[in-house]
Amino acid sequence: MTTESTTESSSPFTGGLDAHLPGLRALYEDLHAHPELSLQETRTAGIVAARLRAQGGWEVTEGVGGTGVVGVLRNGDGPVVLLRADMDGLPVLEATGLPYASVARATDRDGNDVPVMHACGHDMHVTCLLGAAAQLVAHRDAWRGTALAVFQPAEETGEGARDMLADGFAERFPRPEVCLGQHVGPFPTGIAVTRSGAVMAASDSFRVRLFGRGGHGSTPESTVDPVVMAAALVLRLQTVVSREVGASQAAVVTVGALHAGTKENIIPDEAELKLNIRSVDESVRERVLAAVRRIVKAEAEASGAPKEPEITSLGTFPVTVNSAEATEVTVGALRGALGEQAVVTLPHPLNGSEDFGLFGDALGVPSVFWHFGGAAPEAFAGVDLDAVATRGLPAEIPVNHSPLYAPLPEPTIELGVRSLLGAAGAWLGRAE
Repeated sequence: MTTESTTESSSPFTGGLDAHLPGLRALYEDLHAHPELSLQETRTAGIVAARLRAQGGWEVTEGVGGTGVVGVLRNGDGPVVLLRADMDGLPVLEATGLPYASVARATDRDGNDVPVMHACGHDMHVTCLLGAAAQLVAHRDAWRGTALAVFQPAEETGEGARDMLADGFAERFPRPEVCLGQHVGPFPTGIAVTRSGAVMAASDSFRVRLFGRGGHGSTPESTVDPVVMAAALVLRLQTVVSREVGASQAAVVTVGALHAGTKENIIPDEAELKLNIRSVDESVRERVLAAVRRIVKAEAEASGAPKEPEITSLGTFPVTVNSAEATEVTVGALRGALGEQAVVTLPHPLNGSEDFGLFGDALGVPSVFWHFGGAAPEAFAGVDLDAVATRGLPAEIPVNHSPLYAPLPEPTIELGVRSLLGAAGAWLGRAE
């Protein structure tokens, strides 16, 4: 399979794009160097709003769902197309060594001082959508309809889309015919991957507090040790997927954090775990969630805990589902933008999660979500990309959420803009 993209696109909106690419790169580097945590995206939102207003024609609304920005570009009668980008960074210490690497720090919602990095590429998403927005303004003579540019906060926490919808999104802005979104990923530049139906998994996250009875490390028999309880629980939770989920079904249970104690010779009163569960089928999801709750409570009882554990939800994402007919139309447009062989059909959903699909669900319209490559093609020399979709990426390629992850600015920015324009062009009306 080739990883070379076409330099020409079937989209009528890409004329003059080359001249804007240096400015878009500078924007990307600035956003990358100044990431903001979920629901704190005030600087990013300000840049987005200012740039949309400077482009001309956009009706710009700020503060939607907190820090969200929505631009409406009306261009006569015709379809309404929603294009979405997310804006938030992650509490990750960047290790890329790039000249524009982030050294930002922030206070998280628990009051902790944390490093902040655009470790998931949302800086790329904002850059590409602003680039596409400018092209739509510049080529208003080529299309008819309304473009809806949505810059969403708090995707990483699963709150942003819900907050925007709860803030009257459906009533305040034109109802789209389709919702389109993209995500940069560790695939070669020039490649896009997607599928019809479920394309990304559901996600459920929890905090578990285990209660013991503390004491001196030399007399554990007089205590109820929550550290041992937590350790046993971590191991037992790994049997949920291997023993309670069928081999033909998909689920993941991960314990991402375990905290207990302050000193080596003190048995603490409590231990805390943070769990994440991924699934793509609702019946499997319910079975896994029930198993996790059952095992947490049973482990505490078996350990003689003085009281039941607390299980608190930290957030949830639905399954991201691509509408079949809309996906067929959009994939054809992506092939026109990137090359006939450049769009890979995923054999199964990705285990990452997104809240993008909430827009289409709430508005009752089809949605399509795809991933586009931001990694150097030479890193995939000799690699069968169709096999990558099934077996996973080479181990040496940094993935999203890694402190080493950063998409290549060139040609990723250009191809991300072309992808959005190609997809939007498949739905917007053509000028007569």
